[in-house]
Amino acid sequence: MSNDTPTTSTDQPTDRESGFTLLELLVVIVIIGLLVGFVAPAALRQLGGARVSVAKQSITRMGAILDMYKLDVGSYPATSDGLHALIEKPSDATNWNGPYLKSDTGAVDPWNHPYVYRFPSDRSGHDYDLCSRGPNGTASDTSDSGMICNP
Repeated sequence: MSNDTPTTSTDQPTDRESGFTLLELLVVIVIIGLLVGFVAPAALRQLGGARVSVAKQSITRMGAILDMYKLDVGSYPATSDGLHALIEKPSDATNWNGPYLKSDTGAVDPWNHPYVYRFPSDRSGHDYDLCSRGPNGTASDTSDSGMICNP
């Protein structure tokens, strides 16, 4: 007995049976679209929350740098000098031991807007105001809810 029996057409796939049908491809595309629709907004919300967190941490870090400046010079930089006084010595500053920041890039928030700095502070109980204008960059006053300020 020989095992050379011919194969029938049902043993091998025909052209109609190989590959995916258009309906199967559409179902996969719809499933992928639904996943992206649910996952993308959640990921973007996390990214926005992370930037706010980075802004708060940067303001706290810059506050510590301003405190070092005050220890050296005797007072915080004037509003007119701004945060640039942490990079280049103001003309009226004595005992300046800077630069306290390497460059102006440290003086921008996570949305690439410059920080708002005021000395003396407009808020009671604070020596100075150091704030980010937030994601849209349009907040204009420290009382504005869009501002992220030093605690």
